[in-house]
Amino acid sequence: MGSNGQPIPDRLAVVTGANKGIGLETARQLASHGVTVILTARDEKKGTDAVESLHHVGFSSVVFHQLDVRDPASVASLADFIQNQFGKLDILVNNAGASGVLVDVEGLEALNIDPESWLSGKATNIVQGVIRQGYEDAITCLDTNYYGVKRVTEALLPLLMRSASGARIVNVSSLRSELKRMPSESIRNELNDIDNLNEEMIEKLLDRFLEDLKNGRLEAGGWPMMLPSYSVSKTVLNAYTRVLAKRYADMCINCVHPGYVKTDINWNTGVLPTEDGAKGPVMLALLPSGGPSGCYFDQTTMAEF
Repeated sequence: MGSNGQPIPDRLAVVTGANKGIGLETARQLASHGVTVILTARDEKKGTDAVESLHHVGFSSVVFHQLDVRDPASVASLADFIQNQFGKLDILVNNAGASGVLVDVEGLEALNIDPESWLSGKATNIVQGVIRQGYEDAITCLDTNYYGVKRVTEALLPLLMRSASGARIVNVSSLRSELKRMPSESIRNELNDIDNLNEEMIEKLLDRFLEDLKNGRLEAGGWPMMLPSYSVSKTVLNAYTRVLAKRYADMCINCVHPGYVKTDINWNTGVLPTEDGAKGPVMLALLPSGGPSGCYFDQTTMAEF
């Protein structure tokens, strides 16, 4: 029994950044599979409203807890809540993310860029006038998409290690993360050296990226020019996923590009509904024992890093 007198659920999940979009739909689909879900969001009102919307359609096993992945005290509060109420965690879906750029949304809409150009990267030069990559925006992006995931995961790992069913960690990534999109061969090789890869290497790489951004040397440094900080943050998130999977061999730890989904993070330029975008994260969250680990998925299909 939990401290609230209720039985401990068979499967308990945390979904971060889940007040809308892919996160909310992931929470809904997990609840539909009988999973008790802790839906987290930075904004308390938006989070509680999201939980109420799920309660209204019959998913009473979803509860809310505030979480700002950039705030260590907020992360610790979530870990304490889970420890006190449940004593364990089975599934962690790291979905919270930041785009890392400032956008003139009206200007972007006026350009009417087709989805293929976004996906291929052909839109890089077209959007220069309406998408601005600032240094402070990059700091926010990296602190959310990489350091925030690391912060939450490290805080919840002791609880995940108590999962009787075998813990699952799902890191929601992006097509922009794929190593083939990284112009620098040396950076590609560094991030693909799974035998020597560790957090220290990853974070030194991020320091180099920020230094090159500050000095206007992104192109010379071999970094992606399409949504630079977002792309780099998701590339190193994939690398961190591989490091974790190697370290915790009894867990299934994977990352997934959810598809080009119409959400706020891409200014609604996507083409897929959130129902489709959640399929990959949910599949990986519910992997059977002995399922793949340390892998990257393009939606529901295993793909190359």
